[in-house]
Amino acid sequence: MKAWRIVQFGVDQLEQVETALPAPGPGDVLMRIHAVSLNFRDLLMVKGHYNPKLALPRIPCSDGAGEIVEVGSEVHGWKVGDRVAGIFMQNWLDGQMSSAKTRGALGGDIDGMLAQYVALPAEGIVAIPESLNYEQAATLPCAAVTAWNAVTRAHPVRAGETVLIQGTGGVSIFALQFAMLMGARVIGVSSSDEKLARAKTLGLDAGVNYRQVPDWAPWVLEQTNGDGVDLVVEVGGSGTLQQSLMAVRVAGTVAQIGVLTGVEESLLIAPILHKQIRVQGVYVGSRQDFVDMNRAIAYARLKPVVDQSFAFDNVREALQTMESGLHFGKIVIRVAN
Repeated sequence: MKAWRIVQFGVDQLEQVETALPAPGPGDVLMRIHAVSLNFRDLLMVKGHYNPKLALPRIPCSDGAGEIVEVGSEVHGWKVGDRVAGIFMQNWLDGQMSSAKTRGALGGDIDGMLAQYVALPAEGIVAIPESLNYEQAATLPCAAVTAWNAVTRAHPVRAGETVLIQGTGGVSIFALQFAMLMGARVIGVSSSDEKLARAKTLGLDAGVNYRQVPDWAPWVLEQTNGDGVDLVVEVGGSGTLQQSLMAVRVAGTVAQIGVLTGVEESLLIAPILHKQIRVQGVYVGSRQDFVDMNRAIAYARLKPVVDQSFAFDNVREALQTMESGLHFGKIVIRVAN
């Protein structure tokens, strides 16, 4: 089979190789991968910025969907032909996160999904909604589950509340869609008026271009009668966190998810203290979270936003597109036709 491997750090160093078909163990299933989606983590992993000590070679990418083509002798509940996706952390099945559960992340601790076939433990997969094709389903394991946890666990969003999203990448667009399902008003910031216009077609109530208004927290306060938003889906990191603390309401929540603008910042503690803000880290979620989210997606017939789709041979181009930041929603790689 064909697979892509990180043999040296750098997008240009990524190699497509011929390797043996995985042999599933008694408790495993063998998946034929139809589609893989990219996350910013995947780009950082390939470049060596996420974990410079990553054991190489490594098959990258955490998110993929496909069909089961073989089941191990001890597997129950799955059969050949089932449409499934892998879960991000293979050891986090339910409950709260722990250090043990964070081990086994696809495309990092262990080989990921950027291959024609992948063998995974039977408990490390979930059924994908019938309403989604493989490309749409491939977008779910990381970005969608992360956004779902931001609006259901970090801050359980209630109808009538206001949620702020940053940018129009995968997590932010899923957060927009999920928050709207819950009856919330969603506003956002982006570097592009065109992207804000596209987001409004999905239900974004109002948006501002942060290149034109870099100090955007006062704009958020204007949009909320001076109160601030109930939840900030914070994907920027050091470049945006201070603005988020100013933009959230008293006793509101900042769901800290991404580090697109950096990981280090001189943080003003006073807003957290005086406004009693909850800053909650969100690092994807469990298998059960994935199952719960898929139930909501199926019921609402929600469609993930796939911006661009690339052929399996064009993985480097797909990663370069991710790095450009020009995409809206998710970038997908077609593995099987």
